[in-house]
Amino acid sequence: MTFNIRPFDRVIRELCRLPGVGPKTAQRLALFLLRENQENNERLADAIRELKINIRFCKRCFNLSEDEICAVCNNPQRDQSMICVVEEPVDALAIERIGEFRGVYHVLHGVISPLDGSYPENIKIKELMERISDDGVEEVILATGANVDGDATALYIANLLRGRVKVTRIARGLPVGSQLDYADQGTLLKALEGRREF
Repeated sequence: MTFNIRPFDRVIRELCRLPGVGPKTAQRLALFLLRENQENNERLADAIRELKINIRFCKRCFNLSEDEICAVCNNPQRDQSMICVVEEPVDALAIERIGEFRGVYHVLHGVISPLDGSYPENIKIKELMERISDDGVEEVILATGANVDGDATALYIANLLRGRVKVTRIARGLPVGSQLDYADQGTLLKALEGRREF
């Protein structure tokens, strides 16, 4: 429910455009912003403006970058022969936080999902194939989601790369510290399938 106050309603409409934000959350956020002091709201507005002005997508891997080529792609210490393919920039950030992956990334900006109108030509698969042809890539790690669309995308890319480079898929299974009786059947199955010698 809105109060039919035009500026308030406009903020709610704009906030509802954000992923995962429904009308009730938008109302709470709008009220929060209304109660905030002007200086804090201006800092938020400036941060959003700066984001749009200064952040772009790397021309090589399509990850977030302040320059044409991102810091990961430009780092001579990174193994350019190993590409980790992810769905979105946040997925690359999650892997980077681990601090162990020494290769580079390729961000697809989506998955193949015909029901949602997303086909191979709508995501960065063609650009991945060009990189593999040009950059001396030896291994492609498919790190798409563990769901139907992520699996379909990984399978599609694996079929395109078959015989050209080594293709691997990130393992799936039980989270560290979890109990077997709390795991769903699919997770348990993947954990059994992904077992390795101990």
